[in-house]
Amino acid sequence: MLLFLFYFFLAYMAWRLIFDFVLPIYRTTRQVRRGFRNMQEQMNGQQAEPQAASKAKQKPVGDYIDFEEVKEK
Repeated sequence: MLLFLFYFFLAYMAWRLIFDFVLPIYRTTRQVRRGFRNMQEQMNGQQAEPQAASKAKQKPVGDYIDFEEVKEK
């Protein structure tokens, strides 16, 4: 009878350890990782925008010549 109570107590403590300590830490860790991943994706997206804009501003290569009108005096 005493051995049964001891095993029951051990099972109860294991249950409490898993559901009150291990599982919340696992969930929090997963949520924090997801948050960091989202933040990193946003930062990469913001860094990619200026690079795309600078490529659009570059002059085309080829037969294009800048024309400046010259005023005669």
